[in-house]
Amino acid sequence: MIGSRRPFLARARAAAKPVALAACVLVVAGVAGALALDRLHPPDLRRLAPTVTVTARDGQVLRGFLSPDETWRLPTTRADVDPLYLATLMAYEDKRFPWHPGVDPLAVVRATAQAAWHGEVVSGASTLSMQAARLLEPRPRTLSSKLIEMARALQLTAHLGRDGVLNAYLTLAPFGGNIEGVRAAALAWWGKEPRRLTPGQAALLVALPQNPTAWRPDRHPQAARAARSKVLRRMVGAGVLTAAQAREAEAEPLPDVRQPMPLLAAHVARRLAAARDPADPPVIPTTLDAALQARVESLVRAHADSLGDRVSVAALVVEAPTGAARAWVGSPGLLDTQRRGAIDMTQAPRSPGSALKPLIYGMAFEDGLLHPLTEIDDRPMRFGGGYTPENFGFAHHGRVTAAEALRRSLNVPAVAVLDRVGPMRFAARLTEAGVTPRRRGGLGTPGLPLALGGLGVTLEELVGLYATMAAGGERRTVRVQPTPPDTDDPVRILSEAAAWQVRAILAEAPPAAGFAPDDATRGGRAVAFKTGTSYGFRDAWAIGLDGDHVIGVWVGRADGTPIPGHIGRDTAAPLMRALFDLLPSPRHPVPGPPPPGLLAVASPADLPPPLRRLTAPDAGRRLTGPGTGADPLRLRFPPDGATLDWDQAALGLVLEADGGRRPYAWLVNGRPLETAPWHRGAQWRPDGRGQARVTVVDAAGRSAAAEIWLQ
Repeated sequence: MIGSRRPFLARARAAAKPVALAACVLVVAGVAGALALDRLHPPDLRRLAPTVTVTARDGQVLRGFLSPDETWRLPTTRADVDPLYLATLMAYEDKRFPWHPGVDPLAVVRATAQAAWHGEVVSGASTLSMQAARLLEPRPRTLSSKLIEMARALQLTAHLGRDGVLNAYLTLAPFGGNIEGVRAAALAWWGKEPRRLTPGQAALLVALPQNPTAWRPDRHPQAARAARSKVLRRMVGAGVLTAAQAREAEAEPLPDVRQPMPLLAAHVARRLAAARDPADPPVIPTTLDAALQARVESLVRAHADSLGDRVSVAALVVEAPTGAARAWVGSPGLLDTQRRGAIDMTQAPRSPGSALKPLIYGMAFEDGLLHPLTEIDDRPMRFGGGYTPENFGFAHHGRVTAAEALRRSLNVPAVAVLDRVGPMRFAARLTEAGVTPRRRGGLGTPGLPLALGGLGVTLEELVGLYATMAAGGERRTVRVQPTPPDTDDPVRILSEAAAWQVRAILAEAPPAAGFAPDDATRGGRAVAFKTGTSYGFRDAWAIGLDGDHVIGVWVGRADGTPIPGHIGRDTAAPLMRALFDLLPSPRHPVPGPPPPGLLAVASPADLPPPLRRLTAPDAGRRLTGPGTGADPLRLRFPPDGATLDWDQAALGLVLEADGGRRPYAWLVNGRPLETAPWHRGAQWRPDGRGQARVTVVDAAGRSAAAEIWLQ
């Protein structure tokens, strides 16, 4: 018996070999054919290019831009929508979506059998993958189109994966009018993101794509209600909702009007979209806080309305440690033609008035020329070139401390300090800090008018400068995109001690108009701030910091015409202070703990003699009298404005002075020389090419200085 089977099995195996070989050939040929067809006819994903969208730090839409076909098609992923909506969508449209490859074989068999039995189509077999294929490549509803959709659905699943196919549906599904995608639909019908939906909202969003024109809730509310009810009943049967939840959903009102699409941070969003490379992703993330942005815009509009029809306002809220912007308002309204609202005034170069004085004083503190208690004469003065600055209101206050002069924003002392610091050094330091000092005409040597706003800066640059002082003197530039700040090699703009001294002085500035002093209110927020008013009342500024944030406000007219009587303290500072009240209590108080090694004294008399008083401009070279020495102090070498050969200078320079009262103290770029000086001079070995300021100070506190170049 067994022996008789062996020839049969042998013949069967022999016959099976060509069959198996033929099957393998067919499979290989089928796979090769499918690959060839896929290569020849890849899926057309061009419609997946959605609306360019600018989002907040949490992903919320700030502003979207219409696609070329005038459609709101916001990019949407499963992470952007409520899980309840996804559960409803799967249960209603494609319950086996997580398992099938794009075509549901069971649904196809069921639909074919029902059509054969009833002689007409009773139920469809369309999957979400097939619907996505149809949305990508619309075709007439024919049998051949259905077969193509099935092939495309398999192809899409192979190319994009299930999540990619689902994201395509969520982005392209039609919801009436020019609204496509679940995210755009939720914003258009309820004015909110689809992350939190009620059962009624989820059901309507599932129903609408089946017939978006006939079931639009604003035009056909009865049809929309019936379509929603059908979905809710199916959800009860599928166990997604209870009967009680379905009844509550039935009672939810339908939206009767389309909401406007989000238009927050309109100016910066437009700038980011214009700079976007077409090959970049369509979603542009930012560091902005959507809720705070909306509240800041509301306050800016209200403040502008209180000032007049043509007055514009701009505001920036920035995190001090990182420079990341949290709110960015370029004008009271993008479409406000009276205020020229289309102009982003955070980017417009305007005169900062007195808003740059803190850096001037900070550089003097850093150079060892000043201490906050150093006394300065506030009296009429004539500086080199015949420049005679005047204080605001033309009043003078006699002898004041540097701290008082900065807090009261006195002009003459600020110019005297800049005269000692050096306008060219100050302009160079501004450039290092990310501020472009734009001067009228664009050429010429920077001069003493820089102290009083004789240049153009932007609000963005000014806020970045104050963020630098808030960060202890390390450069911070304002950024609106979530790229990590450059912390590997921080650029120091101001010493930590000088930045702290500036913050401490500004923290004691008189309160903004309409606000009580910070220490007079329980739990009040301490804010260090400076105001500025440009010549002719064209620009009013207020820049403040509280330890965690920096806020800058600009008020003026976009066309640059004056607003008589509008000054920074009364016009810009109240809004700045109100914006601080929108923020949580700061974790770091201002000015913060003083850095180690800071010179702390109780009065000017306790200071070292060279720091007790800042002499009048050029006093060290002009004044003589009791105790000053027989001759005025003079810096004999190097001469002011000299250009020295680096190859020789690198070997060492002998600095020489005479006159005045000995002994002399020598400083280079504000730092004392480490070599021991002798009766007439000192030895200095430069450490690099570039500009340098050499200063000699005599025992009476008078000084002489020279600006030189090493090249």
